[in-house]
Amino acid sequence: MKGKWRGTIIRFIVSAALLISAGLLMLLFKSFPDFFFPGYRRFSAALMKGISRVFSFSKIALWDFGEVILIILLLVSIVYMIIHKRPFFRWLSHVTLIVASLAFLVVAMWMLNHYGPPLSEELGLGIREYTKEELAGAFSWYLDKAIEDAESVPRDENGQLVRQDFYELAELAGASYEKLSDRYEIFRGSRKPVKMLWLTGEWLLTKGFTGEFMPFTAEASVPENGAVSDLPFTMCHEAAHRLGIAGENEANFAAYLACSHSDDVRFRYAGNYMAFIYCNNALIKEDRKLWQSILDSRESAGLTLVLSDADVQRGHYEKYDGPIADAGDKVNDTYLKSFSEESGTKSYGEVVNELVAWFLNNYKIYS
Repeated sequence: MKGKWRGTIIRFIVSAALLISAGLLMLLFKSFPDFFFPGYRRFSAALMKGISRVFSFSKIALWDFGEVILIILLLVSIVYMIIHKRPFFRWLSHVTLIVASLAFLVVAMWMLNHYGPPLSEELGLGIREYTKEELAGAFSWYLDKAIEDAESVPRDENGQLVRQDFYELAELAGASYEKLSDRYEIFRGSRKPVKMLWLTGEWLLTKGFTGEFMPFTAEASVPENGAVSDLPFTMCHEAAHRLGIAGENEANFAAYLACSHSDDVRFRYAGNYMAFIYCNNALIKEDRKLWQSILDSRESAGLTLVLSDADVQRGHYEKYDGPIADAGDKVNDTYLKSFSEESGTKSYGEVVNELVAWFLNNYKIYS
């Protein structure tokens, strides 16, 4: 082996070893989850808690800038390689080693949480197939809870939700699992505020994402310009990821629990409103006539406000629809499926199972 190739080949070998090791970890955790959990989740949540403390000095997401810096460094390295006529494979070996190292670390630090027991199991909820009537009961309950608080949340003279101070909401969302942690161990972890995606927030929305969690900095972060109606809920969703709750439907259910247990009406409304939205979409597909009859039976100013908020939310995110959002959805779909969320991005809506189970376990069925 010639000296000038030795380092390049070693870097490729180390990169391959790291990627294979990450794959083996995924296979082991998928095959033997009972052996690794809940120990791994405790480790991951404690690690995220420690890292979040280190980076808590900034109210905006530092990884937001880190992503951009990495892209700039990559482009600079390409230009440098071309200008100085550096060997391509030597450059590629460095890039591959960096990517492989980051991939291995993020898998080992946090992503293996995807193979943990379902949140419903941790909470003692029995998930099964539900009847149309049970879904309708849950839909009615969450709708009524949203109606109950609809007139209490801050609105303008036209009845539209008023955008709240981002950092105030972020601090409340960061601490939103405090009550739940007294009852359930899975909600123990970092209480640091959620952060703003100041630099790439709008870009993230165009890709179809409303938030991001980055294990390297343990930053749960969301764009400033998310829809007003769901912003507290989305913040709690990202904070749930920081606790080791990796599944998207599970993070949505955790966000509902955090919001509904809040002392702040803005969070309670956001939680019940989003629970209504998820059950609403499911019931429309199941039985549109039943869905309509439930709405017709509830004529009130609160109902008008809830439905208006849904229209505004839909219109807000439709502004970001397009080819970039479709591409982002496909990337996220592939990521979720690689970690055993077989239905990919559809899992965002499967929180309905947990919502119906929670309703049946805690409240009487009514229509």
